[in-house]
This record gives sequence, C-alpha cells and structure tokens, in this order.
Amino acid sequence: MKTNLLKIFLAIGVLFSLQSCKNEASLQQYFVDSMEKPHFMSFDVSAGMLNIAEGELDAKQKEALQSLKKLNVLIFKKNDSNATDFETERASVDKILKSGDFTELMKVKTPFGKGSLRYYGDEDAIDEVVLYGSNSDKGFVLMRILGDNMNPANLMQMVQALEKSNYKGEGLGSISEMFGS
Repeated sequence: MKTNLLKIFLAIGVLFSLQSCKNEASLQQYFVDSMEKPHFMSFDVSAGMLNIAEGELDAKQKEALQSLKKLNVLIFKKNDSNATDFETERASVDKILKSGDFTELMKVKTPFGKGSLRYYGDEDAIDEVVLYGSNSDKGFVLMRILGDNMNPANLMQMVQALEKSNYKGEGLGSISEMFGS
C-alpha cells in the first residue's frame, strides 16, 4: 500500500514538474545553442574588462556602473550560402523577443537596418537590456546587457561612464564591419 501511494505521489510530482516546464526557448538558451553554430560569432565582455577609471566617475555614474555585470554579443553574418539559415534564425530571435518576457522600449528603422531595444525585469529594477539589430543583406546582432536591478533612469549615466572607459572595443569591430560602418 505504501509503495503504491509513493508511486502515485511520484507520478503526480513528475506531471506537475513537466507541466511547469516551458517549451519556449529563452534568449539565454538561444545564445548558448547558437555559439557553436557555423554562421555565428559570439563573445562576452565583463564589466571588469571595460577598464573604467572609477575615480573619474561621479556618484550616479558609479551607481549605474555597479549594476552592470557583463555584455553578451551574438552575431549572425549573412552570406549567399546561408540565406535560409538567416531567415530561420531571425524568425527564432523575433519569436523570443516578442514573447511576453520582454518589454519593448524603442524600435528603429534606418538605412542600415531595423533594430529594437527591450528589457527584462521590473520597470525600476531591470535585469537585462537587449539590443537587436538586423539587416536583410548583412545579418543580425543581438546584445544582452546583464546586470542587477539596473535603473532605466541610470542608463544614460552608464553610457557616460562607458565613454570614460579604456576598453578598446575588442570584438566589437566585427559589428561595425558587418554593417558597413
């Protein structure tokens, strides 16, 4: 009797855990899965690698910088042989970003391509900012800015702090090359 009861509870537990799992891909999982694919290039930049002289920052800039952990960058460079893969991957990214997890802050359309800025988290405590740019001829760039309780009001302070960085843009040249800048 105890064995049957235990099996029933175990079966119910398994059902609840399976039901609570999402089949939808997360952006983090997409990054991990794509890193090894042939047409992708990826790199991470930790906050420490930015070489920001904190002595030159005011209090608000220091606060904004302390909320930053790292940047994850994923690039798909399109060419004639991978056009189908590009469309598939772009559709996957669009689906993930349009899920209810991300809040869109801005969309842009320029001669260089389309882009969007989204965030994940609460309005006053953002955990992730996502920049996505796509060009039908050249490919796409997906950048995750990860942090702890980043404040949207401090984003401009963070940009100003980054301007004081000694970071030479290692890896970022690929982005500008891809979009012809």
